[in-house]
Amino acid sequence: MAPAAMRTAARSLSDAKPVSFWLDDPGKPDALPALTGDEHCDLLVVGGGYSGLWTALIAKERDPERDVVLIEGHEVGWAASGRNGGFCAASLTHGLPNGLERWPDEIAKLEELGERNLDAIEAAVARYSIDCEFERTGEIDVATQPHQLEELQEWHQEAEKLGFTGLEFLDRDALRAEVDSPTFLGGLWDRRGVAMLHPAKLAWGLKRACLDLGVRMYEHTRGLELARSTASMAVRTPYGRVFARRVALGTNIFPSLVKRVRPYTVPVYDYALMTEPLTAGQLASIGWKNRQGLGDSANQFHYFRMSADNRILWGGYDAIYPYGGRLSADLDQRPETFLKLAGQFFDCFPQLAEVRFSHAWGGAIDTCSRFSAFFGTAHQGRVAYAAGYTGLGVGATRFGADVMLDLLAGEKNERTTLEMVRSKPMPFPPEPFAWAGIELTKRSLARADDNGGHRNLWLRTMDRLGLGFDS
Repeated sequence: MAPAAMRTAARSLSDAKPVSFWLDDPGKPDALPALTGDEHCDLLVVGGGYSGLWTALIAKERDPERDVVLIEGHEVGWAASGRNGGFCAASLTHGLPNGLERWPDEIAKLEELGERNLDAIEAAVARYSIDCEFERTGEIDVATQPHQLEELQEWHQEAEKLGFTGLEFLDRDALRAEVDSPTFLGGLWDRRGVAMLHPAKLAWGLKRACLDLGVRMYEHTRGLELARSTASMAVRTPYGRVFARRVALGTNIFPSLVKRVRPYTVPVYDYALMTEPLTAGQLASIGWKNRQGLGDSANQFHYFRMSADNRILWGGYDAIYPYGGRLSADLDQRPETFLKLAGQFFDCFPQLAEVRFSHAWGGAIDTCSRFSAFFGTAHQGRVAYAAGYTGLGVGATRFGADVMLDLLAGEKNERTTLEMVRSKPMPFPPEPFAWAGIELTKRSLARADDNGGHRNLWLRTMDRLGLGFDS
């Protein structure tokens, strides 16, 4: 970055709060008391992010008499559910290309289930009056390099041949008529498959809906240990225990209470900036009228979208894996990444050179080697888990909740018979091999971005094995 550009980027960050914009909201609900003593229930849900909240809510919708308890180690929506970009995608497979490559025989069913899942989220937001700024405006995959434009064109043609017709190709002029950046060469617009929302308000709304349906909820109550106890399962917490006939684990990136699941995920720290509200003149200069979400097509990609009060969220690019999979609040702030992101923002939108950032934050994503969720049971079917959403959990966690409840009920249906549900990704190796492999993959992806998309031997080998690393 040139010295003048670096000074502009640094100046734009000088007043940024080191906290998620979404969580820095006066409407944040008060925390509920921690569990003290023993509890008994039919279903215990561990985790108060989207995965756990949807599981508790759907469990009560399926059977209002079911006695459901949810425990959360910090506060509802505090982790990834309150720090993400607010892209709620229909895709259950981290995008159609990834799903088609991994489950070609099931992709039509997976796409249908994903569309139904997004429709169900939209319906639940309306049914429970969740004010989460839900806008089904779609998402545009943007090409900023010639090879990316060629790849988008080829993919659009292939998708149409396969019968997937919901994508619209935009050439340079058509794209810049939607959102104006001198870096944009073209794009692919999925008009219905993605909604924008306020992620923390969705979590808080789901919390309220669960409580209204009778879910008993305890915050600041971490699940420490899982064990069999006669005919039930017992989860130990700092000040008590919960005895439950069935347990659903929605802990995602946090260490699973089923230890054999832990090697399947690693934490990836992702970072984002939020601008101050744009003026009418600034909005006019970029012409972003239809409020779509956008993401560029690089391996090291950015995602960006408008908030309800006309701020721009700008995130992505760096995906940081801490050695040993360490989770720490210290990693939520990374000034060198924020500076890089700010400079890249002004490269994309030079007409917004005077804009400043109000918030800068990061958080951990649970990534797995196939980029999309995996599922399973333990303790003779008394415990179910879902994890590995790899950045697309805002929508897919609701599907995962359905799957966990199906598995706990022993149901054989259109979800549980999917190869995607019945199979597992390749686990990550132990250290130091995990760190070395991830670093080599990241460097190879960066070189591919700088070399016309050409993938070196390491990436081609990973492709053949169906392995990868993403955020």
